[in-house]
Amino acid sequence: MKDTLVLYPTLGKGHLNSMIELAKLILTQNPSFSITILILTPPNTTNNTSSTNTTTFGCESLPSITFHHIPPINLPTTLPPQVLPFELCHVSNNHVQHVLRSISKTSNLKGVILDFFNYSTTQITNNLEIPTYFYYTSGASTLAIMLKMPTIHQITTTSFKDNLNMHLRIPGLPKIPLVDMPEHTKDRESKSYRVFLDIATCMKDSDGIIINTFEAIEKRIIEAMNKGLVLSEGTTPPLFCIGPMVSNSTTSCEKDECGCLSWLNSQPSRSVVLLSFGSLGTFSRTQLKEIAIGLEKSGQRFLWVVRSKNELVERVNSEELSLDELLPEGFLERTKDKGMVVRNWAPQAAILSHDSVGGFVTHCGWNSVLEAVTFGVPMVAWPLYAEQKLNRMIMVEEMKVALKLNELEDGFVSGTELGDRVKELMESESGKEMRERIYKMKVSAKEAKGGGGSSLVDLKRLQDSWRDHASMHSLSPNSPFLFR
Repeated sequence: MKDTLVLYPTLGKGHLNSMIELAKLILTQNPSFSITILILTPPNTTNNTSSTNTTTFGCESLPSITFHHIPPINLPTTLPPQVLPFELCHVSNNHVQHVLRSISKTSNLKGVILDFFNYSTTQITNNLEIPTYFYYTSGASTLAIMLKMPTIHQITTTSFKDNLNMHLRIPGLPKIPLVDMPEHTKDRESKSYRVFLDIATCMKDSDGIIINTFEAIEKRIIEAMNKGLVLSEGTTPPLFCIGPMVSNSTTSCEKDECGCLSWLNSQPSRSVVLLSFGSLGTFSRTQLKEIAIGLEKSGQRFLWVVRSKNELVERVNSEELSLDELLPEGFLERTKDKGMVVRNWAPQAAILSHDSVGGFVTHCGWNSVLEAVTFGVPMVAWPLYAEQKLNRMIMVEEMKVALKLNELEDGFVSGTELGDRVKELMESESGKEMRERIYKMKVSAKEAKGGGGSSLVDLKRLQDSWRDHASMHSLSPNSPFLFR
C-alpha cells in the first residue's frame, strides 16, 4: 500500500497555501508518497460546495496531492472571531475521524501534520495511535516562548497584564518584555489564554514540530531547545527546521496587475523602500497621513501598499475612498517622480526580489521576515498584532537586520519618526552594515536548503521519523474516542 500523509490547515488562504508549500517540499524528498490535504469549510455556509471539491489549488502537475473538503457546519453566530477557528476544528473532529479511518484502509498512513489552530484533532490521532506533528509557521523563538508558557503558568500567580514592566528570561533569547507578549497571553483568566496553554501542551507532547526557519538565523534558541534548556520539566519534542519556505517570486511576477514591477524596472538599484503590512495590516486615516508625511520627509524612493482601517465604514455612497482622500493634499502629485502607492495588495515576494528594492518597512509577520532574508533586504520593524513584537525583538536584537520604530503607547508612529528611520536604513553606516549582514543571511538561507544544508538534513530526519513508525492500515474499527 502507498505511504500517505494527511495535512490539516486551519481556515484561511494563507494557512492553506503554507501547507501546500510544505506538501510540495515533502514530495521533493519522498516522491512516492501521496498527500491528502483536509480543507475546512467556513461555518454556516449554505451554498453547495461540491463545485470546489475538484479544485487543485495550483497543484495540477502534482497528482500525488489531493484535497478533501470537510462539509460545512453551523456554529453560533455570536462566537468571537478569535475563538471560531478552534471551535470549528473541534466540531469537525467526527468527520476527520471518518476520513482518517477511510484513508488507513487503502494506504500506510504515516502521520498527520496539524496547524496549531487544529490542536483538538490530537484527541483523534492519539486514540488512533497515528504519529502527529505540528507545522509552526512562525520562528523557533516564538515557539520556545509558547512551549514554555505552561511552566510559567505553574510557577506564577499573576497575569502578565499586571506586570508589564517586567521581563521573561528564556535560555537562548534576549530578555522578553512582558508588554511585548501577544495579547492572548496577558490575562490568565481569559478563555484565549487557556486555549493557548492547551495548544502548548499538545505541541510539547507531539511526535515533532516542523518549523519554517533555519539554523543560521535562530541558532542560539534552536541549540537551547535541542539541549533541553528551555523545557527543563520534560523532553523537548523533535524539532525539524526546514525553512525558509517563501512564495515563489517568479510565479508572483506573472501578473503585475498593479503595475508596480514595471515601475520598479525604471528605478535605480537598491533605491526603493517597500512599505507593506500584510492582509490584516490596516491603519487609520490619521496614521496613513503621518506615513505619507514621513515618506516625503525622508526623500527616499518608495513603493507603498495602502490599506485603510474600517474601509467599509469610511466609504462614501458605497464607493471606496480614493487615495487623494486618504492621503495629505497634493502628496501623490509631489511624490510622483519618487514614489508609487498601490491599493490593498501587491506581489510582495516579487517586489522584494527586485534589484531596485533596498529596504522594507514591515509588520514583522514571519513570512515577510523570511522573504526579506531570502532576498537580502534590510528592514524597519513596525509590528501590529499577534506575535509580531516578539519577531521584532529577534529581528533587531538577535539577527540585527532591522531598525526599531519608536511608537507611542497606542502604537501610533509619527511621520518624523518614520522618515528618520527610513532615511537611516537607506543612507547611514548602520543601514549599510545591516545590508551586509542580511546578504550573508541570504547566502545562508540558500545553503540551508542545499546539499548537506541544515534544513535539508532536518527534512531527511523528518522523513526517517515516518519510516520508523508502523503503518496504520490495521487500525481497529472499535477504537474509543474521547472529546472535551
